[in-house]
Amino acid sequence: MDTVHSIQPVLVLATSLAAAILIMVTGDRNRNLREAWTLVAALLKFLIVLSMVPAVLDRTILECTLVSIAPGLTLQFRVDSLGLFFALAASFLWLVTSFYSIGYVRSQQEHAQTRYFACFAGAMSATMGVAFAGNLFTTFLFYEIITICTFPLVAHKETADAMAGGRRYLTYLLGTSVAFQLTAIVLTYSFAGTLEYADAGILAGRAPDSVLMVIFVLFIAGISKAAMMPFHSWLPAAMVAPTPVSALLHAVAVVKTGVFVVLRVVLHVFGVDLLGDLGLGTALVYFASFTIITASVIALRQDNLKRRLAYSTVSQLSYVILGAALLTPSSITGGIMHIALHAFGKITLFFAAGAIYVAAHKTEISQLNGIGKQMPFTMAAFTLGSLSMIGMPPLGGFLSKWWIALGAIEAKELLILIVIATSTILNAAYFLPILYAVFFKEPRLGQHGSAGEGIHEAPLLMVVPLMLTALGALALFFAPSVFLDLARGAVSAVMGGQ
Repeated sequence: MDTVHSIQPVLVLATSLAAAILIMVTGDRNRNLREAWTLVAALLKFLIVLSMVPAVLDRTILECTLVSIAPGLTLQFRVDSLGLFFALAASFLWLVTSFYSIGYVRSQQEHAQTRYFACFAGAMSATMGVAFAGNLFTTFLFYEIITICTFPLVAHKETADAMAGGRRYLTYLLGTSVAFQLTAIVLTYSFAGTLEYADAGILAGRAPDSVLMVIFVLFIAGISKAAMMPFHSWLPAAMVAPTPVSALLHAVAVVKTGVFVVLRVVLHVFGVDLLGDLGLGTALVYFASFTIITASVIALRQDNLKRRLAYSTVSQLSYVILGAALLTPSSITGGIMHIALHAFGKITLFFAAGAIYVAAHKTEISQLNGIGKQMPFTMAAFTLGSLSMIGMPPLGGFLSKWWIALGAIEAKELLILIVIATSTILNAAYFLPILYAVFFKEPRLGQHGSAGEGIHEAPLLMVVPLMLTALGALALFFAPSVFLDLARGAVSAVMGGQ
């Protein structure tokens, strides 16, 4: 595998960082120009990321070191298959979300739009920093910047509920990362003498088994963006944010950063062989399984649409962790693929929830009877997103669950097949009643007017993006090749030819 110097990862970060500055400079004087900066940066970012795919698929690693602080401690960017996989999904969905955001904030006449778009751009720059980080130091730095940039988005409405949700968000994400993750990083550097990621891990033989177990627990507790129970309650609380922010949190940046960093720790800090020898993979499998089932049960009881989707996200994120923790080629492939396949389905569902709010001012599931007749495009997209979350073919969500199930068989963890089947049934139980209600139930008296008068589709800038992401969830079932090739490249690197 060749390593070459490249400034492309730096350019990816610089595009949205420059956009954030230009947005702030432009301000409210010219909103068209201000929003143009967002769109231009999003498009450039995606194109630069896309331009790196051929080289990485050809087993070339792109690397750029900006600052060397000490031996083994550098600010370094490194584009490998796993990082490019995450960056490709995130950069494409940020482009789509940018159009949706413009439609949403304009229709809602949101206040502080300049701050909103600037923080959005800053968060996406930091997300790319995590995706392309070449070591734990760089990862931690951009992990924290994401939290800081997204806090104003969570608290955007500045109501009492929004500020309370924002405080919980900040407390959980900053508190756990500083208390646990930073401690784990310091211990890793002390024993390994480096923080740079390696395909075989960097901790094998570097410390007693008991110390390695402590470091692993600290890492998992400190990466609370992955929302694994009990460090999950910040995520439902963050639903006070505007819907495009919820979509950003759940599909593009924050939570996907969390599970991505868990993958880095599992695969490139500890390594498959060491985790297997210590039995830590098995422990993580059962913690992830607990989250998958418990969060699905809680989702069943939520009438608020965004909260039901939030608990669905808590459950679905742990599929990524489950796939990695099973430590087999198929399961790791499935876990990596779930980052993108879940993203397309879940962002569609949040986009649809926002469209419903803009068009009908409805937030509760019990208010949605018959709304499919007034919003057919939105609810058709919602249907595709729901079926992908359940894992029904021919939607992309089926593929990642299938690979994880194969991995469970490879690992001889047959109990995990029961977990996956139970979760699928629970997913159906909290999504299918919504679909039945919106298409086949009659509105309750006074719910949408006498015959649904006055309700129609949201603005095109919102409907077109949600249709695109829904079609993406469908297309990825039939043509997952680019993402799949990157995922398999990442697996091949860490499995050593297994």
